[in-house]
Amino acid sequence: MLGAEQSCIGPLRTVRTATMNLDDILKNIPVGDIAEKLGVDQSTAEAAIQQAVPALLGGMTVNAQSSEGAQKLESALAKHQTPEAKIALTASDTEDGEKIVGHVFGEKKGDVVAALGAQANGDGMGDLIGKLLPVLAPIVMGLLANSMSKGGGNAQAESSGGGIGDLLGGLLGGGNNNSNSGGGLGDLLGGLLGGGGNSNSGG
Repeated sequence: MLGAEQSCIGPLRTVRTATMNLDDILKNIPVGDIAEKLGVDQSTAEAAIQQAVPALLGGMTVNAQSSEGAQKLESALAKHQTPEAKIALTASDTEDGEKIVGHVFGEKKGDVVAALGAQANGDGMGDLIGKLLPVLAPIVMGLLANSMSKGGGNAQAESSGGGIGDLLGGLLGGGNNNSNSGGGLGDLLGGLLGGGGNSNSGG
């Protein structure tokens, strides 16, 4: 669990949904533990997480644009629900994380990682983000699952994108998260992932 002595990622633009915003996800990520696991200082870990979290959410949003993708994502979220608001790093299964990242980004994972590294403007940041994504993915899934269970989205949504689409869209400002991701993450992911063509989101 994230100890009281560990700092969380600083304030970003707050985007409200029924129960969760992007800040809520970021502040519940065990930054210090992740930094230790990856062998970097906390500020470097924070910078990478600020790139990786919106990318994961953005990739899920693209997938949730199709009915099939939304249903698969909601099914995967149901498996990641936990009773805890904060999810410990020890609960993060990296093997599961690799599967989630593979489903979210598909064969474009390498392109996404390279683009995120370039946006971060840091030496070796692309490699770090590549290592971070599978660590982070189960944590993000757990936080989203908990939000869905508390009314942040409707897991039984009938329309394409439905509850999870609304939740993700709200987290990213209706798909326009430019102020948090260097000005083009939404367009980048939409272009790389083909506007929802990669519909196998989940773990």
